[in-house]
Amino acid sequence: MSPEAITTVVKMMETLPDNAQSQVVEYVQNYIADLQDELRWDENFKKTKSSLIQKARLAKQQVAEGKAKPLNLAEL
Repeated sequence: MSPEAITTVVKMMETLPDNAQSQVVEYVQNYIADLQDELRWDENFKKTKSSLIQKARLAKQQVAEGKAKPLNLAEL
């Protein structure tokens, strides 16, 4: 973000009452945390994508060969 954009946001926030400023800060912190989580998820998925594809193909093959059985959640 450019320094000008940051300055504009700060000036806009300064026009708000303190309570509203706190709400904006909390919202932005949560929003940024969510974005960081998404970026980490995307990076982890990129790292494991080929492995996941191989495992999916193996599972599909095992189902076709009758070697797979339905998942019983009670057994987990």
